[in-house]
Amino acid sequence: MRNMEQQKRNAAEAAINYIQFGDVVGVGTGSTVRYFIESLAQVKGRIDGAVASSVATENLLKKHGIPVLDLNRTGKLPLYVDGADEATLNKHLIKGGGGALTREKIIAAASEKFCCIVDRSKIVDVLGEFPLPVEVIPMAQSFVSREIIGMAGLPELRANFATDNGNIIVDVRNLDLVNAVEVEDRLNSIPGVVTNGIFARRPADFLLIGDDNKVEIV
Repeated sequence: MRNMEQQKRNAAEAAINYIQFGDVVGVGTGSTVRYFIESLAQVKGRIDGAVASSVATENLLKKHGIPVLDLNRTGKLPLYVDGADEATLNKHLIKGGGGALTREKIIAAASEKFCCIVDRSKIVDVLGEFPLPVEVIPMAQSFVSREIIGMAGLPELRANFATDNGNIIVDVRNLDLVNAVEVEDRLNSIPGVVTNGIFARRPADFLLIGDDNKVEIV
């Protein structure tokens, strides 16, 4: 197993320690989360179920015999566990490389604690090297792209991709994300934008950063 995969597994397994008996757990999407689901399956008798952030995650949870619940019926969740494409040590994130950013943002907002599990390579000083995903209603693609260009961003349609919500993803490079909250709000104010992949207004509560032989808690 490559070191990065071991780091992902270490971070994912460490997140199990934060699950309490009877919890309904929010579960994110992505390669690190797949390791978390494998570990969660080993203690599934401890939880009442899970809320999935994507169809792919829902299918994987069901494959492991973990009950999948509707967020409309669960109310506030005690814990949400998800990965990130980039993370800073002040717990701001870029997410959405897998295209599930809108449902991920909803579940994060509906959770008391957001545990972000990442390998060491995802830690950056400032967000922005990873292209920023923006979920857009299809008819607004050109308008939204022009608005993003006006912010000095370089938008590119994610080819042959639709979100679980039936929308498109525009991946944006070249934005200055030093003030991540401000950019998050500005992008979300553009008509036609569903949401964007900056998680700064609702950041992670803590990071579990996997190394080869240990996990750092931030």
